[in-house]
Amino acid sequence: MNISGIISSIRQIMWQDNGLNGDAQRIEQLGWMLFLKIFCDKDKELEILNDNYVSPIPVEYQWDNWAADDEGITGDELLEFVDRKLFPALRNIDISTSNKRAVLVHEVFDGNNNYMKSGINIRKVLNKLNEIDFNRAKDRHAFGDMYESILKDLQSAGKSGEFYTPRAITQFITDVINPQLGERILDPACGTAGYLTCAVEHLIKQANSVEERNAIQDNIIGWEYKPLPYLLATTNLILHDVEVPNITYRDSLDQALSEYKEKDRVDIILANPPFGGIVANNNENNFPLNYRTKESADLFLILMIHLLKQGGRAGIVLPDGSLTGEGVKQRVRQKLLEDCNLHTIIRLPNSVFQPYATVATNLLFFDKGTPTKDVWYYEHKMPEGYKSYSKTKTIQVKEFDPIKAWWNNRAESDICWKVNIDTIRERGFDLDIKNPVKVEEVHEYSSIELIEMLHASFEKSNGLLKHLKEATR
Repeated sequence: MNISGIISSIRQIMWQDNGLNGDAQRIEQLGWMLFLKIFCDKDKELEILNDNYVSPIPVEYQWDNWAADDEGITGDELLEFVDRKLFPALRNIDISTSNKRAVLVHEVFDGNNNYMKSGINIRKVLNKLNEIDFNRAKDRHAFGDMYESILKDLQSAGKSGEFYTPRAITQFITDVINPQLGERILDPACGTAGYLTCAVEHLIKQANSVEERNAIQDNIIGWEYKPLPYLLATTNLILHDVEVPNITYRDSLDQALSEYKEKDRVDIILANPPFGGIVANNNENNFPLNYRTKESADLFLILMIHLLKQGGRAGIVLPDGSLTGEGVKQRVRQKLLEDCNLHTIIRLPNSVFQPYATVATNLLFFDKGTPTKDVWYYEHKMPEGYKSYSKTKTIQVKEFDPIKAWWNNRAESDICWKVNIDTIRERGFDLDIKNPVKVEEVHEYSSIELIEMLHASFEKSNGLLKHLKEATR
């Protein structure tokens, strides 16, 4: 089956609907439809496995009973059904029994919308989705790969771009943190679940029994406070065989640190917390007075340190702005360095998160429980021939191979250096430290530049010859 062809056809249909405006709306529209199709396909599987299983979705609103028939309702009748019946019913689904699958449906439909204005176009999209059987492993895995490209489209979808971290980064961080079965893994700003799906894939390779595979979903934890990424993350995890994704629809900064108990702590944190944002709802008051700030990245760092168990480890993305600065920023860095062993900082090029963010970013790796003695830095260089990353030239997984080779056999060079904590303390815990090994950059000149330089050289030579002739007369 040509999954990419199906998605391409759906995109073309959506482009023709005047209710959809921009990539973010098209992705949200496709998102809720996919979620419901995948959810109902999973219901069928659960009904076969468990005679007592009952879908939380009322029969009238299950996919097979309104969407599966290619010759079923269409036009204004379908549009009215979706807007006046389906969405209200699923937003108000009974969650009084705390059925986790019911809560999932409620959260998804409470926060998202149907934007399409043509019932005929809706029917066309439904019919294309009916070509995919998510209970067929081949279809599910093929679509899982395709889903990644759908999520990549978010990078150019305005503010929604902030919810997608390039796969190469989520994969690299997961690989070097190396989660193990039984460990609790949290992403407190999970976006579309890039880190969490990487963790699932990493753990499934270790599982040798059905029980071990089933236990994975309880230990993969995400928090997300915006409807679209929550929907996409939930769908993404279901595609990765997580029956009931353990994602909470919440603002991660909305709870006082003192309210978290030991049972809330986790073994691993993988995250790209929001940066450059202003904290809403006075949530900074949930933090100790000496760490209060409106800068979201700094509060997330304090939160993540707090939520790690002793001996827990983290791999996160932070902007350059979090590595330097005085006041609260300095106190946050001091806490990080004194409570944790910040052993590695990978410095990334500015354009990794193009086009929605151009700030320089870093990958920080730390273990909680022992203070930092030395910080290793590694400067990730752009591939040869690249001036910057872009939507079509994204950072690739293979680019991290040299860093993986260096990871367990570290040595200083023109791109790697080690800084002692005493030096960092003398700098006021400033972590924005350049490579002390100065390497003269070799500029590669274009043919036009060389011709211009040669022309200028000839002109200068002619001028000197002329001046010399005049002087000898």
